[in-house]
Amino acid sequence: MAYFWATYAGAELDLLLFKNGKRYGMEFKRVDAPRLTRSMMTALSDLKLEHLSVVYPGDRHYAPAAMTTSGSRRIAGRGSADYDLVVLS
Repeated sequence: MAYFWATYAGAELDLLLFKNGKRYGMEFKRVDAPRLTRSMMTALSDLKLEHLSVVYPGDRHYAPAAMTTSGSRRIAGRGSADYDLVVLS
């Protein structure tokens, strides 16, 4: 199942996925150098995410703890069916 998640305090997560009893988060950013935001930290903590992935328009890979980034150019070359690989593998 897939959901959008938000709090009254303003934190939000673009996509919350459940697979095999685990929670995964996904954020979509339009900036060239994504950073770990307060909303992402809140989602990681409050939702007890297994992993958080960030998709952005660049081509560099950033990897803070518990988070993976993938540039949309790299993903687009694989086709939309591979989005699950970015989030869950």
